Amino acid sequence: MSKSDIYDLAIIGGGPGGLSAGIYAMRAALKTVLIEMAVPGGQMTMSDSVENYPGFEQIGGAELSMKMSQHAQSYGLDIFSQEVVALEPGLEFHRIRFADGDQIRAHSVILAPGGSPRRLNIPGEEEYYGKGVSYCAVCDGFFFRDKVVVVVGGGDSAAEEALYLSRLAKQVYIVHRRDALRAGMILQQRVFAECKIEVLWNTVVTAIKANDDGVYAVDLKDTQKGEQRELATDGVFIFIGFEPKNQLVPAGTKMNASGYVVTDAKCETNIPGIYVVGDLREKYARQIVVSAADGCTAALAAAKYVEAKKASSEACQLPADLFEAEPQKN
Repeated sequence: MSKSDIYDLAIIGGGPGGLSAGIYAMRAALKTVLIEMAVPGGQMTMSDSVENYPGFEQIGGAELSMKMSQHAQSYGLDIFSQEVVALEPGLEFHRIRFADGDQIRAHSVILAPGGSPRRLNIPGEEEYYGKGVSYCAVCDGFFFRDKVVVVVGGGDSAAEEALYLSRLAKQVYIVHRRDALRAGMILQQRVFAECKIEVLWNTVVTAIKANDDGVYAVDLKDTQKGEQRELATDGVFIFIGFEPKNQLVPAGTKMNASGYVVTDAKCETNIPGIYVVGDLREKYARQIVVSAADGCTAALAAAKYVEAKKASSEACQLPADLFEAEPQKN
């Protein structure tokens, strides 16, 4: 990555949206760099099984991440491991600053940083993270083989992770604050058919308890009756959604009340040449295939933007010989 070069496109984030954007940008012959601080794939790498991505009836999230990354790099896409600390918009180009003090410039930028797990913000959650509290069953499930675990949430992620944990743990409790799961019907059917899973309806976790050996119980509260009780458990897995990683969003960018960036149909923000894809973008559904589609859209739009920008710049640069005196004829 040359700091002196100006890139046509810089992609910040290597999840499905960023990798898809990289594929389409390279096919459009854009001089492109993708910047990802961690492993390409984002949250997708932590999914044990992906069953709704077209073309794959079932594939591991890490494997799908690898395939997307390899696909993008097969076109020559440069992927660099750097921490971005600031994105500064400009009229001529946009500037991206890194934690080590370096920087690059780009005509267009696609922001694809994804999100981070939403916290319950209850006593014991932060204190015992890594000591029985987890946000990734695939990462930590092995440590709870033949133990009792609690899964908090009621959406697709909670159902998928509970099913994964049921293959390892001896008992899985799903704690859900409502009287019906929000997960897809196929996932719900699998959850209800699994004898190791019990759903605790209309219930919330109010505290996580631990000792020197780790988590040993959670405090529960019935949302309808107000009754409270303690449930013995060896681990707590929290899947209640994600918060958008909007720290790099430039000042003046339009966002909604929840912190998601508002874009047009091209995934472009109100700042020309800056696009947002994936879980950071305001939209109806948050799925791998939707993020990948965002990446495609933004890369194609960025290609048009860069092409028009360069054409306009060239039109403004008149040939030098127009200003030379016409030679005299003998």
